[in-house]
Amino acid sequence: MNKKIVLIFSFFIAITTQAQLKKITLEDGVLQQGRKFGADRMTGFQWIPNTNNYVYYTDVWTKMVSASTTDKNAKELVTLSEINTALGTKIKNFFGMEWLDANTLLVNDGGKFYRYNITSKSGNLVQESTETSENQTFDSSKENLAFTEGNNLYFFNKNKQKIAVTKNSDKNIVSGQSISRNEFGINGGIFWSPKSSYLAFYQKDETNVADYPLLDINETPGKLENIKYPMIGQPSEKPRVGIYNLATQKTIFISPKNNPEDYVTNLAFTPDEKYVLIAELNRGQNDMSLNVYDAATGAFVRTILNEKSTKWVEPEHPAFFPNSKSNNFVWISEKDGFNNLYYYSIDGKLIKQLTANQFVAREIISANPAGTEIYFKATGPNPTNMLVYKVDLKGKQTLITKDEGVHNVVISSDGNWFFDEYSNHSTPSKSVLYDKKLKAVTLLESKNKYEGYQIGTSEIKTIKSADGTTDLYTRLIKPSNFDPNKKYPVLVYVYGGPHAQMITNSYLDGANLWMYWMAEQGYLVFTLDNRGSDNRGYAFESAIHGRLGVNEMDDQLKGVEHLKSLPYVDGNRLAVHGWSYGGFMTTSLMLRKPDTFKVGVAGGPVTDWKWYEIMYGERYMDTPAENQKGFDEASTLNYVKDLKGKLLLIHGTSDDVVVMQHNLALVKKFVEAQKQVDFFPYPMHKHNVIGKDRVHLMEKVLNYVIENNK
Repeated sequence: MNKKIVLIFSFFIAITTQAQLKKITLEDGVLQQGRKFGADRMTGFQWIPNTNNYVYYTDVWTKMVSASTTDKNAKELVTLSEINTALGTKIKNFFGMEWLDANTLLVNDGGKFYRYNITSKSGNLVQESTETSENQTFDSSKENLAFTEGNNLYFFNKNKQKIAVTKNSDKNIVSGQSISRNEFGINGGIFWSPKSSYLAFYQKDETNVADYPLLDINETPGKLENIKYPMIGQPSEKPRVGIYNLATQKTIFISPKNNPEDYVTNLAFTPDEKYVLIAELNRGQNDMSLNVYDAATGAFVRTILNEKSTKWVEPEHPAFFPNSKSNNFVWISEKDGFNNLYYYSIDGKLIKQLTANQFVAREIISANPAGTEIYFKATGPNPTNMLVYKVDLKGKQTLITKDEGVHNVVISSDGNWFFDEYSNHSTPSKSVLYDKKLKAVTLLESKNKYEGYQIGTSEIKTIKSADGTTDLYTRLIKPSNFDPNKKYPVLVYVYGGPHAQMITNSYLDGANLWMYWMAEQGYLVFTLDNRGSDNRGYAFESAIHGRLGVNEMDDQLKGVEHLKSLPYVDGNRLAVHGWSYGGFMTTSLMLRKPDTFKVGVAGGPVTDWKWYEIMYGERYMDTPAENQKGFDEASTLNYVKDLKGKLLLIHGTSDDVVVMQHNLALVKKFVEAQKQVDFFPYPMHKHNVIGKDRVHLMEKVLNYVIENNK
C-alpha cells in the first residue's frame, strides 16, 4: 500500500476513534469525580469483631454483604429494608453503622440509636437524643451517650436519664465542643474514660473574643449573625478541661498552668483511668509540655516531656496506649525533623524511640491485641505515597503495604489480617487482603471508569526549590490530543500553604477532574507543592515562618521557569488560580510578581494576615507586635498599584474562616489606586462554595481564565 495512503488512513482512524469518545462535561468534572467516575471499592469495609469475617456495602450503601478470610465469595448479610422493617426506622444508608459484637450492629436513625441482631433480625432502642442535641458521643460500652445542647454538655446514662454536666447560662462559656478553631488535631470536645467512670470535655470562655458580623440576606430586613472570631494579636478564648465523675456527679477543672490563653489539647485517659494526659502549649506555640493530671482530683502530677522551638511546636496526636493493661504510651513528635514514634512510661521515662525515619509518620492506626506491635501510616521515602508500617516495642519496623500509592488499611481484631485498599498513578483502586506473613490476595480491582472518555494525561516530576536544597514535586496535565509541536497556554493551580499536599501518588495524582476538563479546552494545567506544604518534614514546612508567601512564591516561580523551558508552553499565556491560602498565593503572585501571569482568579483569599485567626495565624506569623515587618511584607494591600494582569476576586459572603473583610479591604485599595479588578460574591456560602453552586463557581473561574488569557 502507498505510504501516503497508509498515513492518511491512520490519521482518519485516529480522528474517528477520538470522535467516538465521550466528553467529560464541566459539571462532571466538578460533581462526578467520586460518583459516576468513582472507582469500584469495597465500600464501608469492617471486620466483624473477634472473627475472620468482614462486611462491606453494595447497591449504594443499602445492602451489607459478608465474606471471610477463608471464603472470599460475598453473600448478602442484611439489607436496610430488613433493618427498617424490624426497627420501624427510615434509615437511607448504612453510613455510620458499627459492630458491637459478632452479631450486633449499632444503628443510628437521626439521633435514635438501636441495637440490631443480625441473627434474630430484631433490635431495640438504646438511646434517643433530643432534636436540638449535637456532638453525640457514646462511651465504649455504647450505653452512655454524651451530647451538647447549645453551649452546655449533657449525657443520657444507661437508664436513659438525662444528666446535666454543665449549666452555664452565659453563652460565652461553651462546653463539649471543639476548641482552638480545630487546630492541634482537635476535632471534638467530648472524651469518655475507658471504663466510663469519667466524662472529660473541653470548655472555652469566649467572653473576650470579638464578635464578628455575618449578614444573613434570607431575612427581611437582612439580619446580622455574630460569630466569635479571635483575630491575630487580639484577645483569645480561655480553654480548660473539665472532668465529670459519674459516681460523685462532681466536675473538676484543669486550666493551663501558665497563662489563661495558652492551649490545652491532645487529651487522653490512661487505661486504668487514674490519669489524664494533656498537652499544654503556650500561645506563642513554641513551648509545649505533656502534663499528667490526677483524673479524680485534677491535681498536677508531673510533666513527662517538654519541647521548644524557635519557630513552632505543633502537637497533633494524643498519647496512644498500645496495651489496655499498661499506662505506657506512644507519643508522636517531630522534634528530630520528622514525625516519629516514641515509647514512654507514665513516670516520664523514654523507654524507646520506636522509629527514626527520615520521612513523616502520619498517624497511628491501632495496635495488635497483645500491645506489642503498633500499626501506623507514613509517607515512606517518596512523600507522595501514604503507606502502612508496623513497629514492635523494640523498634523493629516492617512495611505492610507492598505497592506504592495511597493506602487505607483496616486491621482485624486478632491482628492477623490486613485489609488494604489503595490507588496510585496507574491503579484506580485495588482491594487486597494480607495475612500475618504479608502474603497478599486481591479481592477487587476496579476498572478504569474513564475508559471511553476523552481524558488527558498527567506527569509527575521534580524540580529543585528556589534555594536549591530540595526536590519539589510537580504535576502537569496535558490534553488527550496533546501535540508537542504546538504552544499551549497554562493554568497554574496553587495552594502552597501548610497542612496540604496537592500532588499524591493516587489515581489522577491528587488532581481534581475539572483540571482534566480544562486540559481538553486546549490548556496545560500545572501544580507545584512548594516549601511550606505538607508531608515533607519540619524544615521543609517551617521555611515559611514569619514571612508567609516569600519562599512559596520563589518556589512557584521556579515552576514557571520550568514551564517556560518546555518547548510546547506559551510563556506569554500563563494564568494562576487558587483558593484560601491558594487565594493568598494567587493575589501575591499577581501583585508582587506582576509580569508573570496574564490572569489570576483568587477565591477566599487571605489579603492581610492581621485579619486571620489566632491559632493558625500566630503559629506561622507570630503577632504584629512581634513581627510587623513580616505582616507588612505579606499584606497584598501594599502592592495593588503594581497590578498588570486581569484579576478576579471571589468570596463567600458568610465565610467564617477567611472573613470577607480580607477581600473587601483589597477591593477598596484597588478603587483607591484606580485599578480595575473583577469581584464576584457567593451569597450565603461559607469558605467553600459547595453543592450545585460549585458548578457555577468553576464555570466562572475557568471561563474567566479562557476569556482573558488570549
